[in-house]
Amino acid sequence: SRQRRGGIIGIGLEPGDDLVDVLRTDGNKNVIIATALGKAVRFHEKDVRPMGRAAKGVRGITLQPGDEVIGMVVADESKSLLTVCGNGFGKRSPVNEYRFTNRGGKGVTNIKDLDRNGKVVAIKVVDDDTEIMFISQHGIVIRVKATDISVIGRATKGVRLMRLREGDKVVDAARILQQKQHEKEIEKAGKE
Repeated sequence: SRQRRGGIIGIGLEPGDDLVDVLRTDGNKNVIIATALGKAVRFHEKDVRPMGRAAKGVRGITLQPGDEVIGMVVADESKSLLTVCGNGFGKRSPVNEYRFTNRGGKGVTNIKDLDRNGKVVAIKVVDDDTEIMFISQHGIVIRVKATDISVIGRATKGVRLMRLREGDKVVDAARILQQKQHEKEIEKAGKE
């Protein structure tokens, strides 16, 4: 209620930790957290107890050595989960293939063959009407329709999403909202 020039603490973080993602929900959603080494955990957000603004939170997923969380999405059964890897590979998988696990568990395999694919850099929930933009570290950007990306199983290698020059990597992906989608999401957010 009282804005401060320097802001306010939104979450307590340990030294070396980063805030990766924030989602607005109604308190009754399922979420999927994914890691760079191809793991994902799906749980109900009610498994996360409410706590104060400056609290450090609870464990969402147990990480392997060298792994890190790269993103979080609201799990919508009517859509698919797009997984994007650094070497230009990725896939769409039905959300219902990600079984519920305990919050804080090791998770299930999200994508295989990280030697070929590279580490996971982004996850997005998409449907057939979604368009996605991929960007590389050298500034190359491409726009792709979600329907052009194969829907395959959860624990698979994936397909090529973007051709890269030698030494280049995909760094992120973004959903492109059409005007009607944008209006629907604004209306939906207002109801939550």
